[in-house]
Amino acid sequence: MKKKSLDEINGSVKVPTVYESAFWQKFLAYSGPGALVAVGYMDPGNWLTSLSGGGQYGYQLLIVLFCSILIAMVMQSLSIKLGVVTRTDLAQAIASRVSKPVRLTLWLLNEIAMMATDLTGVVGTAVALKLLFGLPLVVGVLLTIADVLVVLLFLRFGIRRIEFIVLFAILTVGVIFAAEVCRAHPAVVAILEGFTPHAQILTDHAELVLSLGIIGATIMPHNIYLHSALAQSRRYDEHDPKQVTETLKFANWDSVIHLIAALIVNALLLVLGGTLFFHHGDLTSLQEVFYALKDPGIVGHLASPLMSWLFAFALLITGLISSITSTLSGQIVMEGYINIRLPLWKRRLLTRFVTLIPILIIGFIIRFNENQFEQLIIYAQVVLSIALPFTLFPLVAITSNRDLMGPHVNRRWQMVVCYALVALITGRENDGFLTSLLLVLNYYKDNVRNQ
Repeated sequence: MKKKSLDEINGSVKVPTVYESAFWQKFLAYSGPGALVAVGYMDPGNWLTSLSGGGQYGYQLLIVLFCSILIAMVMQSLSIKLGVVTRTDLAQAIASRVSKPVRLTLWLLNEIAMMATDLTGVVGTAVALKLLFGLPLVVGVLLTIADVLVVLLFLRFGIRRIEFIVLFAILTVGVIFAAEVCRAHPAVVAILEGFTPHAQILTDHAELVLSLGIIGATIMPHNIYLHSALAQSRRYDEHDPKQVTETLKFANWDSVIHLIAALIVNALLLVLGGTLFFHHGDLTSLQEVFYALKDPGIVGHLASPLMSWLFAFALLITGLISSITSTLSGQIVMEGYINIRLPLWKRRLLTRFVTLIPILIIGFIIRFNENQFEQLIIYAQVVLSIALPFTLFPLVAITSNRDLMGPHVNRRWQMVVCYALVALITGRENDGFLTSLLLVLNYYKDNVRNQ
């Protein structure tokens, strides 16, 4: 008997049948998984690229954000299709088609990627705790162990309540940034122009690199694995073709709506950066943004401790809720590739302890220097850039398999478009990998060698 993906929540949410006409009841019943996935599009890595894009180029890169979310919608739709049609997650689907050595290699690679994803949450949470309460970074890092209790508490509520909690958190973050942007009084016409394509993105090398960085920071392996499992949390008749088709429809609507919410949050960050920090230099860390928000020399009369506090509070929220998704994603990878099942609390502790080891080692080496500590996010992107092609290429290949997907197989034009998008993302990630290595070398040259 085939093991269910995330057995604790698989098929746990009953939905109306295709033969019922209650549209809104169906819509609400299917809504939720997209919120958990959207969290991955609002992590500290996205914050940094959006704020940096606004600070350097004003609103010009809003079109890049828009395009990156469109690409994300395509990739998440493939993940949904795989989960709904086959009732397997991506890890299970890949593992059943490769040899044991390849399977173990892919498991190890993806485990490292899950830890890298968790690392961004640890860094973001530790930075937020320092900004809000003045806690030393090392203390904030150690306190993130306690988020195991938060995850366990949430999971006891069931997946449906978790979805509502995460949705509320996303709305809270969105309201915070919307309030800050409104207070900054941005030029609405200029914002609308930012969604218009322009040739400078391609001709200006620095702008092109940052644009590719925004696209690359959007797609992460754990979101693809996660959605293929969460799509199975709804209980429907998988043997009824009409029911499967309707499930795909509502699951994709759920995904699109929440990815639009993620786009809005990232766009607000970019607009905030473009309104307050344009022509004030490149703010390269979250802490620099925090202090700049209350510095009259940078933001003028808009300087306010409240704006800084709200910024840090939003960072803390995203760091905490990301723990939920990284735990679930890690469980999917472990169960799917090597068929080892751990209680979620053990899985959470394992991931967090392994993540904390390199963070603490590097932290003590750099003496927990604030700006340098945040550069760990860049190191995490290096790992993710390596793992991403091994996630996206198999996803497109498997969903293009007619024997497996039946009438829901990717059409030829869809397959071509998807492979082209994966090649674009992979190309960007290689560029990001080299860029990150250069940053590491520059850090060594400027800091370590001189100590």
